[in-house]
Amino acid sequence: MLETPEVDLVYDVHGPLPTADGRPPLVMIGQPMDATGFRELASHFPDRTVVTYDPRGLGRSTRKEGRIDHDPRIQATDVHAVIEALGAGPVEMFASSGGAVTALAIVAAYPDDVTTLVAHEPPLIPLLPDARAVERAQTGIRDAYENRGWGAGMAAFITMTSWQGEFTDDYFAQPAPDPAAFGMPTEDDGSRDDPLLSDRSSAVTSYRPDVDALAAARTRIVIAVGEESRDVLTGRTAVATAELLGQQAAVFPSHHGGFLGGEFGYAGQPEAFARKLREVLDDASCDQGL
Repeated sequence: MLETPEVDLVYDVHGPLPTADGRPPLVMIGQPMDATGFRELASHFPDRTVVTYDPRGLGRSTRKEGRIDHDPRIQATDVHAVIEALGAGPVEMFASSGGAVTALAIVAAYPDDVTTLVAHEPPLIPLLPDARAVERAQTGIRDAYENRGWGAGMAAFITMTSWQGEFTDDYFAQPAPDPAAFGMPTEDDGSRDDPLLSDRSSAVTSYRPDVDALAAARTRIVIAVGEESRDVLTGRTAVATAELLGQQAAVFPSHHGGFLGGEFGYAGQPEAFARKLREVLDDASCDQGL
């Protein structure tokens, strides 16, 4: 645990420090997913020292500053503090979803922290041509959650994140999805603190990368997209992010959760995903002479 005035951050170190192979530690971060989501992926890197953590206010990391929102700039300071606590120099990083947004904020603010960043499907909505329509769809998720509870909100979220292509009138003409059709509860338990369905993570999806700072950093940035995700929201934002940075997105196996096993009911292809991640990281290490 790393204790700061604002938060007690819990992180896990899988392997020795200093590292046995001379490579930087491999840090894996997500948002709103905590460290548990990387267990399967980390198991495919037994030769590497892998570090995972729980973002502030999620999992085992306890907030003390009284806030409930999730801001990638604040989370960037947290990850920076963890990297400093490791005392192992700059790290390699795999970051997924909201964690990829945090990672871009880390590279912009702390350009010496990360040698190679693989940012997997960052949900950067402002980069899309239909950003206003996507924001309207997001509002629909929040309203369903606020008015009818978690099951209704999650059904709306699945419907939104499964939509192919731009958000047109056809999307908004659909009837409200039935939670039962997705195996979700129809009753309302009264909770309204879900970081995915409430507006607590709006700073994540509305974040705009600092292109100049990213270009000036020595970090090699690879934007990744799942081969099954290209036409859905997070695949589209990944491609848009890559274009913003003057590159093409690297195609990874499976979907938005491609590195997951079956423990969360959203299994990807973790073994193939890990092979692709290792290939990208090894290519970067060769480029950097490591």
